[in-house]
Amino acid sequence: VMVWLRRCTHYLFIVVVAVNSTLLTINAGDYIFYTDWAWTSFTVFSISQTLMLAVGATYYLTFTGVPGTATYYGLIMTVYTWVAKGAWFALGYPYDFIVTPIWLPSAMLLDLAYWATKRNKHSLILFGGVLVGMSLPLFNMVNLITVADPLETAFKYPRPTLPPYMTPIEPQVGKFYNSPVALGAGAGAVLPVTFTALGCKLNTWTYRWMAA
Repeated sequence: VMVWLRRCTHYLFIVVVAVNSTLLTINAGDYIFYTDWAWTSFTVFSISQTLMLAVGATYYLTFTGVPGTATYYGLIMTVYTWVAKGAWFALGYPYDFIVTPIWLPSAMLLDLAYWATKRNKHSLILFGGVLVGMSLPLFNMVNLITVADPLETAFKYPRPTLPPYMTPIEPQVGKFYNSPVALGAGAGAVLPVTFTALGCKLNTWTYRWMAA
């Protein structure tokens, strides 16, 4: 009975965590819709994506204890987001304008940290968290610069994310504009360590709940 309960709970929890992670980052590839604030939104979204990937993938990875499951979790989030971004395509936006966040390489680094340190949870938290946080903004910037003529395309369409009264009169150029990757990776080097630890703690709580 306990084996059955653990398996069912495991799959239930991972679906809940994966779905909610994706819902919380569903607009995370839409930096370009904020045309005047693209780099600011890129920095903010980089942090949110990193945190959700770190906590969910770590929970799944430590729950199974099998390196490779963080990458599988990243794949789940990616597929969910592909489906959601189909809405933009249905509205008439071209494929080369729809940006889906890249989670897989960072999830692979998390798996690598766990495997290379012989499944050491503390190393996973420290090394894995830093690797995820610093790599994700970089991969997503590479992803973003592949968009064909982003500004030209963006101005052809209405901007669904900003009402007219919030649209800046002139493009805002400030500290976020200078290096969104560095800002995202800098915050990512610190914050995801905490969330990776949270993923491990969620695993511990889940096991205790199932064993009660």
